[in-house]
Amino acid sequence: MESYLLDWTNLLLRWAHVITAIAWIGSSFYFVFLDSSLTPPEDEDLKKQGVSGELWALHGGGFYHPVKFAGAPPKLPGHLHWFYWESYSTWLTGFALFTLSYLWSAGTYLIDKSVMAWHPHAAIAVALSFLVVFWLAYDAICRVFGQRKHGDAIVGALVAVLVCVAAYLACHWFAGRAAFLLVGAMMATAMSANVFFWIIPGQRTLVADITAGRAVDPIHGKRGKQRSVHNTYFTLPVLFAMLSNHYSFTYSHPHNWLVLIVMMAAGAAIRQFFVLRHGYKLGRNSHPWLYAVAGVLAIVGMVVWLQPAAQPAATPSGAAPAPSTAASSAVGYKELQAVLEQRCYMCHGAAVQMKNVRLDSPEAVASHAQAVYQQVAVSKLMPMNNSTHITDAERDLVKRWFEARAKTD
Repeated sequence: MESYLLDWTNLLLRWAHVITAIAWIGSSFYFVFLDSSLTPPEDEDLKKQGVSGELWALHGGGFYHPVKFAGAPPKLPGHLHWFYWESYSTWLTGFALFTLSYLWSAGTYLIDKSVMAWHPHAAIAVALSFLVVFWLAYDAICRVFGQRKHGDAIVGALVAVLVCVAAYLACHWFAGRAAFLLVGAMMATAMSANVFFWIIPGQRTLVADITAGRAVDPIHGKRGKQRSVHNTYFTLPVLFAMLSNHYSFTYSHPHNWLVLIVMMAAGAAIRQFFVLRHGYKLGRNSHPWLYAVAGVLAIVGMVVWLQPAAQPAATPSGAAPAPSTAASSAVGYKELQAVLEQRCYMCHGAAVQMKNVRLDSPEAVASHAQAVYQQVAVSKLMPMNNSTHITDAERDLVKRWFEARAKTD
């Protein structure tokens, strides 16, 4: 019953996390597009009101006309919408999901003893420190260099180095699957912290100054805009890190840290292309196609690099096939049972049924045959982090058992 309720909690948290993330990322992408697409107002009345840019859009059968003021509007409206709960809700649901999925069972999901033999409490403490230390280091970089000449370039370079170091350490300290997710969570925490500590406080100060009739200090808008731009470049790298846990060929690679860095860099380059593309359409900058090409080439390079080893060439027509006892011999349940008993029963036996799955009887194994094959032989996700030290030969045995069973069904 406990496992069943945990599964429901995991599902509902994941659902809520995706919904809130869509809302946050969607609004972020929209405002980046809006800023890049605004044109000087044509209406004289808008100019007199201090409008610096406008956009006409058509959506859902209606016309929209958003405008942006260079400073304060002539009068604050009675209802002003604030974009912050999308960010906070995304972080809260994400952290709860991370706690439930990885920290709750750190010995299984966070730790890979072949990488680092942590005590679970130490692993949890270090994992949480990634979220805190990255934010503090990133924030310090922005404070020190953000307002200097060429500050954006300096901050970008230093933050990129910081992310690379964090990715390298995470992949050398934690299980690959957890390491990828941890780096994504680390960057997502910085994104939400930007909203909480800089963007919203700056906006509150701005509104308070306007309401009190005080002069508005433009530094609050500049800092908030800077952090908002950082968030938009973090988005695609974070999404890759979050989605990668479904694809073991990325995080299980011997150089998984490099895979993560290259794919995140590709995501940032592609995001840069879309950000600059809006301005290019209005003639504000040269075509940013080089960023798109760089991102795509990086991804193609990963596809080529990570491809599995080629299978032996097919036997020429008429030639006798090479003998291969291991490949051709059928595997029965008794042989499979020996592997399951040693590698799987501790989590899927009579005492414990993780995910409500039991594998300690012929009938139970038959009902989960496809899942066993996929998880053990294809994606190699199970046993989790290979905690029971299953061998490649045993994975091959599972594969041959499933193929022999498929032929007889």
